Amino acid sequence: MKRNIKLVLEYDGTNYHGWQSQIGSGLPTIQDVFEHALKKLTSETINVVSSGRTDAGVHALGHVANFKTASRIPAEAWAPALNHLLPNDIRVLLSNEVPDDFHARFSARGKIYQYRILNRRCPSALYRNYSWHMSKRLNLKNMRSAAACLVGKHDFSAFRSSECGAKTPVRTLKTLNIKKSGEFVEILLEADAFLMHMARNIVGTLAEVGLNRRPVTDVKRILLSCDRSMAGRAAPSCGLYLLKVFYLK
Repeated sequence: MKRNIKLVLEYDGTNYHGWQSQIGSGLPTIQDVFEHALKKLTSETINVVSSGRTDAGVHALGHVANFKTASRIPAEAWAPALNHLLPNDIRVLLSNEVPDDFHARFSARGKIYQYRILNRRCPSALYRNYSWHMSKRLNLKNMRSAAACLVGKHDFSAFRSSECGAKTPVRTLKTLNIKKSGEFVEILLEADAFLMHMARNIVGTLAEVGLNRRPVTDVKRILLSCDRSMAGRAAPSCGLYLLKVFYLK
């Protein structure tokens, strides 16, 4: 009987075309690299289940995945064993055995993302792949006022990618906090689930408010329109981090 192993991953997404394997594209993905490491370790062909896709360039501090294996490697030993085989920009933080019905995606009950904007005149040599540089000072008061209407249960079609395959655009955004931390503006988004590009589209629209390119009241109008063309462009993927995935157990 196969065992079900759950992993918590941290990765720098700069060199990858997102999590999801893209057969025939020739583009490196985190899933491909990870499954290759598992093949080396177990000699099994293993399909890793992810808590969700991430876009090219997106980073993670708490991405959850699981896989089933006939291997008898102790649950806690998977993390160090895989880290020995994985490149330095992908790390397994935790490994444990879970019930057979656990599914990293379908068992999830919520996620937290953080978006980081470097808000200063000069770009950064160190943070160019880890934040969105904006040279003009953002009006955080206006951004917070605009963000307030997005909290709650809504149809987020206006902030959904045209390629999104979710059955429903309704999501509950539990938290949308904006704070200043040194030269960074940090935006924290917590929801029961996210639509494709939802977090980046929200941030991109709020940034336009912060730059005084849109009035505060525009965001509610955009939300109610359910029209993606009304919202701002997606914020660059390099500033987005998956912080945590929530489960009932």
